[in-house]
Amino acid sequence: MTEDELISLFTRCSNEGRWGDSDELGTLNYITDAKRLQAATQVRHGRTVSLGRDLSTTADAVNTDPVRHRMLFDAIAPLSAVDSFEMSIHGFAVTHVDALSHVFWNGRSYNGRSTQDVVTPSGLNFGSVYAQREGIVTRGVLLDVAAARGVPFLRAGETVTAADLDAAEQLAGLTVESGDAVFVHVGLERREAEEGPEDLSLRAGLGADCVPWLHDHEVAVYSGDCVERIPFPSEAVPLPLHQIGLVSMGLVLLDCPRLAGLVAICGELNTHQFMLTVAPLRLPGGTGSPVNPLCVF
Repeated sequence: MTEDELISLFTRCSNEGRWGDSDELGTLNYITDAKRLQAATQVRHGRTVSLGRDLSTTADAVNTDPVRHRMLFDAIAPLSAVDSFEMSIHGFAVTHVDALSHVFWNGRSYNGRSTQDVVTPSGLNFGSVYAQREGIVTRGVLLDVAAARGVPFLRAGETVTAADLDAAEQLAGLTVESGDAVFVHVGLERREAEEGPEDLSLRAGLGADCVPWLHDHEVAVYSGDCVERIPFPSEAVPLPLHQIGLVSMGLVLLDCPRLAGLVAICGELNTHQFMLTVAPLRLPGGTGSPVNPLCVF
């Protein structure tokens, strides 16, 4: 896409005002009571799999700001063991959900709010993760792009297209519906097992034409072992999934899951759909929250 075509997606995919001027839920509005009931019908085997990453206190190329974990230790006849921890939520080391006002474009955040009006020294006063405090329960759908291409994994810097999402949807034998949570699999864990840790400056990921695909399908939550392709070839919109998705669509992003376990159980049970549960922390003003997403089969 040209820069003008890319910028036009902010209008093409806009949900500004769709659920009212004060709305802070964004695409979570697609998840109705009926949708949650539909999700519950996916539970047939009593099986669960976690998509969360282990939290690490060790710094490395991915975990540049590791968790700080303190034992509050009393060595003299302790009655209990207690501790505290501090973590940097965003980045590629912690599985987390983004608040809708986490990312901005041209001084604007979700639902047309000015960045200056939203960001305060004490936290976000609009579009914070606190809006997601009732949790997320919906149908999850695995879109295995790597399998649809017939490859074990996508190479660094490759682009996932809308056609790839169509092909993965066809492979899954289902249709992505309003209120679904979509998980795109490009085989990152398998590539890292064969080639070593990923270079965060060169990542396979979604192209810009995937953004209107997500909008048109009324996807409630986007997740996967990729975000937008990095680096993205645009000076105006260097993070289209995050910028158009959060600012214009109000698309809830569940970043940095581990999908190998999900892919394995979907293969074992011959299904690409499941019930997803996510419970963000009740943090007023927070820009995001660590989570441990659970898929129930």
